[in-house]
Amino acid sequence: MDSLRELFKIGNGPSSSHTMGPERAAKRFKAENSNAASFKVELYGSLAATGKGHLTDWIIIETLKPLNTEIVWMPEFVHEFHTNGMKFIALDADGNEIADWTVFSVGGGTIVSEGEQRGGANSVYPLTNMEQVMEWCGKNRKEIWQYVEECEDSSIWPFLERIWEAMEQAVETGLSKTGVLPGTIKYPRKAQSFYRKARRDQSRNGFLGRIFAYTLAVSEENGGGGRVVTAPTCGAAGVIPGLLYALKEEYNLSKEEVLKGLAVAGLIGNLIKENATISGAEGGCQAEVGAACSMAAGMSAFLLGGSLEQIEYAAEMALEHHLGLTCDPVGGYVQIPCIERNAAAAVRALDSANYSLYTDGKHTVSFDQVVITMKETGADLKCAYKETSTGGLAKFNFDAEC
Repeated sequence: MDSLRELFKIGNGPSSSHTMGPERAAKRFKAENSNAASFKVELYGSLAATGKGHLTDWIIIETLKPLNTEIVWMPEFVHEFHTNGMKFIALDADGNEIADWTVFSVGGGTIVSEGEQRGGANSVYPLTNMEQVMEWCGKNRKEIWQYVEECEDSSIWPFLERIWEAMEQAVETGLSKTGVLPGTIKYPRKAQSFYRKARRDQSRNGFLGRIFAYTLAVSEENGGGGRVVTAPTCGAAGVIPGLLYALKEEYNLSKEEVLKGLAVAGLIGNLIKENATISGAEGGCQAEVGAACSMAAGMSAFLLGGSLEQIEYAAEMALEHHLGLTCDPVGGYVQIPCIERNAAAAVRALDSANYSLYTDGKHTVSFDQVVITMKETGADLKCAYKETSTGGLAKFNFDAEC
């Protein structure tokens, strides 16, 4: 199982699979073909279907500059390896092909070449499911964050500190902005108004309002192409930082606690990525916001003093109640229903953690079983509900958001 460095990535939104992944691929292909006179890039499946709204063509063209790049949209072709496929072609001055590379953006900004193994590129975790991790923790009388440290070594903490700083910056930048997001929907930024209302309310509702505000701030930044952290994806980037920022503020958490919480969340996200998927194009939004909610729930249970069993229960519950969630972005933008959905999931994550803390941690369905079920459910979903903007809410035309 890969390092958390392959899960948490800092970059520009609005989509880790449609923006960050193609950008990484373009940089690599450009570096390997410095003798090219121009480029052509074929975009397949879901990557082509919603690429315009996700700025896929823009980021590829910008990355391959100053050379000219032709983008060929092929949404009707879905590669059997993964729906987010693309083929980079290098051309000489006469227009002849001199090199090509078929590559896939498999979620969270991760790219995989055709024929390459999906996981294990930077493998550091020998245990690959929650049952094994819990057994290790029990046997060694250690916590999940200590298992992360054991596998990653102490260098993981400076890395997670940079990740947290980027998350904090995304919250604060998002809160400072007003106006509408790019695109034909004219979606208004709401984070700042939510925060102004929430900060004067000292009740439970005020705390929830701040969670909403902080989560919206990051999700709006992402929707506008701002700098965020994949957690585990850009489309779900608001859940963990929004909730963690609020918990840090509410409970005066130390930086050490925050980083341990991120380690717990990261391990949960890694298990989902390893055994199912975090790609909306492959598994629907259950794989993105559902995974983020699960990560945030386990993180919250840990920070609120939960046992190992309660942490697992919280993560299981949060994912279980997102099973079947569709990915139907209106207009191909990561705005409706994505932004609102992040805010709702942040509160659901906290609710899942609190629920688990009222129990002894014993429950019927395990986290590992829910992860496998999520993978199977994603495979069963029609392609219209997996980031193609051809089904669900995406069928409706919205000129402007009220």
